[in-house]
Amino acid sequence: MRFVTFSTPDLSPTWGAVDGEDVVVLGPGGADLAGSLADALAAGSLPASSADLPGGAARVALADVTYLPVVPRPGKIICVGVNYADHLEETGRDKPPAPTLFIRLPESQIGADADAVRPVETEKFDYEGELAVIIGTQAYRVSEEDALDHVAGYAPYNDFTARDWQRATPQWTAGKNFVGTGAFGPTMVTADEVPNLADSTLTTRVNGEVRQQARIAQLIFSIPELIAHISTITPLNPGDVIVSGTPGGVGFFMEPQGLLEDGDVVDVTIDGVGELTNTVRVGTAELPSWL
Repeated sequence: MRFVTFSTPDLSPTWGAVDGEDVVVLGPGGADLAGSLADALAAGSLPASSADLPGGAARVALADVTYLPVVPRPGKIICVGVNYADHLEETGRDKPPAPTLFIRLPESQIGADADAVRPVETEKFDYEGELAVIIGTQAYRVSEEDALDHVAGYAPYNDFTARDWQRATPQWTAGKNFVGTGAFGPTMVTADEVPNLADSTLTTRVNGEVRQQARIAQLIFSIPELIAHISTITPLNPGDVIVSGTPGGVGFFMEPQGLLEDGDVVDVTIDGVGELTNTVRVGTAELPSWL
């Protein structure tokens, strides 16, 4: 199944299940199974199939929704750097002995079709197409063998980055957390829908030109390895997000550089998971209304 967090002119931020061309409203304004998708994961109340959807719940046309980040306010967004061999090579780094981790903050996130705001303070704005992993049940010190049992689903992510701010210090936090730069969506596809996720191909296009392309199997540290490693450090709770890394082909390392300008359209597609599209606009982002 696919689940979405959204709003409409008549509905404040809510969530639901995609059913054909409609969304069955499962949150506030509809069946009110839980206040948010993360709440439903925590309560174990996420419908397992279309047969479990409440029959009398309100429906809205998928074409009429404004997408919000799949999980707008995760307790944790843990991102993984240099986790594809070709990206590692283009950065000139050696293979790390353990995953390179950094934090993205919820306030930085946007949904599908929203403008990705290139802040006026940066001249080097870049894309990073990635696979996001949404945690379904608490994982603490879990083994690689059991790690996928804790996954609710997956979604595309674009870890838009202010490269000059990222590279100004040894820590990457500043370049990764401007408001309006963490694109997440449009929907979460449940893990059972993509049993062969490793065979899926991630492709990032800028104005239709392929810039990045890799199979998920090419991750240096696999999804089970990431969950086992991170959960050794800190518990992963329902709704937490792991953004698993980007392939080679980012704009910063192209010759000449292929950094993003006002009006550029960036698409991140992952087979079986979804397609995330955002248009770049230069400006100062407003705080998201759903906070």
